[in-house]
Amino acid sequence: MAPIIITDAPKFPHRGLNMDVARNWFPVPDIMRTIDALSMNKFNRLHIHMTDAQSWPLDIPSMPDLSKKGAFQAGLSYSPSDFKKIQTYAIERGVEIVVEFDMPGHTTSIAYTYPELIAGADAKPWDTYCNEPPCGTLKLNSPEVPKFLEKLFDDALPRVAPYSAYFHTGGDEVNKQVYLLDDTVKSNDTAVIGPLIQKLVDRNHDQIRKAGLAPIVWEEMALEWNLTLGSDVLVQSWLSESSVATLTAKGHKVLAGNYNFWYLDCGKGQWLNFDNGASFQQYYPFLDYCSPVKNWRLVYSYDPLGGVPANETHLVMGGEVHIWSEQTDPVNLDDMVWPRASAAGEVLWSGRQDASGQNRSQITAAPRLADMRERMVSRGISAGPVQMVFCTQSNATECAL
Repeated sequence: MAPIIITDAPKFPHRGLNMDVARNWFPVPDIMRTIDALSMNKFNRLHIHMTDAQSWPLDIPSMPDLSKKGAFQAGLSYSPSDFKKIQTYAIERGVEIVVEFDMPGHTTSIAYTYPELIAGADAKPWDTYCNEPPCGTLKLNSPEVPKFLEKLFDDALPRVAPYSAYFHTGGDEVNKQVYLLDDTVKSNDTAVIGPLIQKLVDRNHDQIRKAGLAPIVWEEMALEWNLTLGSDVLVQSWLSESSVATLTAKGHKVLAGNYNFWYLDCGKGQWLNFDNGASFQQYYPFLDYCSPVKNWRLVYSYDPLGGVPANETHLVMGGEVHIWSEQTDPVNLDDMVWPRASAAGEVLWSGRQDASGQNRSQITAAPRLADMRERMVSRGISAGPVQMVFCTQSNATECAL
């Protein structure tokens, strides 16, 4: 068949998986195996949601108690050598690690070491002050918080910069009620809180730029809090297609990933418990907030450019499929992510539409995805089945409606 010439290039430059290692911890080999799978499936980013309210699993040598006290237990944190190993392993396979320190919310794990920096730590009732327990937020008007952040970033950024072009500063799900408990703010007024968040973000982003990196934030920073963000900032959208279009209309560079399509943790049911009273009836059958399961066909149907005007599509840098880890750990990681993420990988590489402008077909994708699943399994990635054997052994149209 020689000579053969293959010409191929990705539709989007940013093709990623967002992996949460703070709700459940994942050993280094699990992350390395995930990197292997990403590189097989046309991805080039692993966004590690490194820290959250529940745990701080990254060792910071200049502040060793952050992980010593903030990890779930001794040994469930990434040492400097682990961190370097992960980043090096990824780069060698064409995958860039993007590290996220989420803030100002989702920071309660800092309070185990520096309680004076966190307002509303473990506040009750938690659903008044945060989206998940334990509640807590960085104090917005304390002079000690910028000092802490400067020291934190001075330690972390030089260990990221050789391997990545970005650093993610989070910013999702900031609950204004918790600032009633912040002794430096004492207000839930957006007009009071907004400028203080702007000051915090500006401080962080200035330091990130000095390290030679570009910042990433969650969409709420731009759309809910209406912050002024630099032209180098990537804004990560997760709430809707309309969010992507609104962000591009404002001139922002955007990462897509609508939770209705690309959240792989959905459909496991509630991780919360309910008593046998009224709440039992109210929440039965205990569906999670983003049910149902996003099967690969739904993942494949998502268009990162959906609703974006043609003259703004250049601002969509790509997107990320997400695995939050409230109910995912090393035991079920592979099956939760693969092969559903493979469908997102193809969309991010080839686009939702083919060269003729038609949406790509599940019927032609299914046998290719089934083959890809077998390749992953043969390389030690425990990806779930695409269809039953009858379908994979028969004509592709046999198992179609």
